[in-house]
Amino acid sequence: MMRTVQGVAALLLLNACLSFSTWWPTPWVVLDARVAPEFIGLWVLVLVLVAWRGTLGQGAVRAITLGYLLLVLGRYADVTVPALFGRPINAYWDLPQIPRFLWVSAQEWPWWLTLAVLAGGASLLIGLYALLRWGIGVLATQVAPAAQAHVGAWLITLAAVALAAANYAGVQATWPYVSKPVVPVAWRQAQVLWGAWSSARQAVILPPSSPVDEAMAAPSGTALAALGGADVMLMPLESLGAITYDDPEMRTALQAARERFEQDLRDGGYRVVSAFLKSPTFAGGSDLAHLSLLSGIDLTDPMRHDVLLTTRRETLITLFRSQGYQTFGVYPGVFWPWPERAFYRFDQYVDGPALDYQGPPIGFWKIPDQFSAAQLERLYPRDARAKPRFTFFPTITTHLPFSPVPPFQPDAQRLLSPQPYDAEEVQRVLAQRPNWTQMRPDYVRMVEYGYRWLGAHLREGSGREAFYIFVGDHQPAASVTGEGASWDVPVYLVSRQERLLQRFVRLGYQPGVHPRRDALGGLHDLTDHLLQAFSAQGPGARATRLAQHSP
Repeated sequence: MMRTVQGVAALLLLNACLSFSTWWPTPWVVLDARVAPEFIGLWVLVLVLVAWRGTLGQGAVRAITLGYLLLVLGRYADVTVPALFGRPINAYWDLPQIPRFLWVSAQEWPWWLTLAVLAGGASLLIGLYALLRWGIGVLATQVAPAAQAHVGAWLITLAAVALAAANYAGVQATWPYVSKPVVPVAWRQAQVLWGAWSSARQAVILPPSSPVDEAMAAPSGTALAALGGADVMLMPLESLGAITYDDPEMRTALQAARERFEQDLRDGGYRVVSAFLKSPTFAGGSDLAHLSLLSGIDLTDPMRHDVLLTTRRETLITLFRSQGYQTFGVYPGVFWPWPERAFYRFDQYVDGPALDYQGPPIGFWKIPDQFSAAQLERLYPRDARAKPRFTFFPTITTHLPFSPVPPFQPDAQRLLSPQPYDAEEVQRVLAQRPNWTQMRPDYVRMVEYGYRWLGAHLREGSGREAFYIFVGDHQPAASVTGEGASWDVPVYLVSRQERLLQRFVRLGYQPGVHPRRDALGGLHDLTDHLLQAFSAQGPGARATRLAQHSP
């Protein structure tokens, strides 16, 4: 009886160590009843070795235990990093953070607390190793030998292997029963590190040059000459997709909001041209869209994105800085350390805490975009003394689950106060709950909010000349779009310089906020369009130069 209890306990323990999930958004984990593919692999390995050799030596048990321990640590990183940092694990950026965190913490803590933490961490690893070794030992000495003589055990094993194989192949029907595998994650991180450390590998993954590189090589003072020193704001609009035009019901519901948006722009002295472009991602993965825009490189393959972050390739940020601009990165949705920002090299990085929002937290993302835009102007005024500014500002409020929708505050001064909204209004908004089964109504209301505050912000805006690029980063989730939706997103280019906007019309953009439906390319092509229009020569100059140099 005791052997049976030990065998069941060992099986449950070893599976639990690779199937747990995270208690979002904390570093703690919760048990998951699904079976782990690598646990099935462990069982097959032990079963085959015992059938072949009759027993496993202590050296083999230790080696298997160490390998399994690495998988457990990989699983922990894979499920907790997204909860803590809001993105998947990236070994290139995350591994250096461990010694850095320990060193910084050691400077702040008393020596005895540092020793206690180190001792506790070492004890935890030793204890985990001991548990895994015990479990694998029980498998090798009790469970596997007992299973050798039972046909049923072999049939169950074959069924489990088939289930794990289907899961690895991406069969979604297995997801409720099989946890996410760890080995593909480890393999991907190995590829990222290889790409980071191997110039030959980078040459295979990344294109040799980009439109930004060509602009950097242009004669001095010509790359951005058409701007005349105007500020530039590149604002990816979270989850604003072509579905808002393609779906007749949504198009009708948002018609008035778009008309008001365009009227607000006219009242502020602006004109707008628009188009559709294809995003490199769908429903999520905004980082792919953001870096596609900044680099001018197609990042439909996420591996390109991860490897690009390990390089020193030029982006719009470095280009504008080289032309005398001060560069800003504004990320109101980021409340955690973000090591990747070292790649972007913003002159001024403004995250959620830096915005110092004193009002009530609204929804998952806390800070309404309307406040973030207004607070940015207050913290960093664009007065006559300030250098021309390039600002990259990804919005966050319109992120899934699209509820609650913040109130629109027409009073700019009150918006920046500790009580930006009436108490009754706050109570009404906070009473809203995300409708996970029917998101479309909330999505439409959230998009309407986005048009409302953007139009008001530009109507009242800064007296300095500025060029605005408002572009959807990706379509919303399929629960909003339905099946078979395109990956297209709208882009609005806003300026008081009619001559500059006409350059974009020559590239295929349409005056107003109702673009022609055919996409003009990918988001990375928008970077090329911008740099063509901003250059001294204007659109077509690059094609002319290429033709002159062709054989």
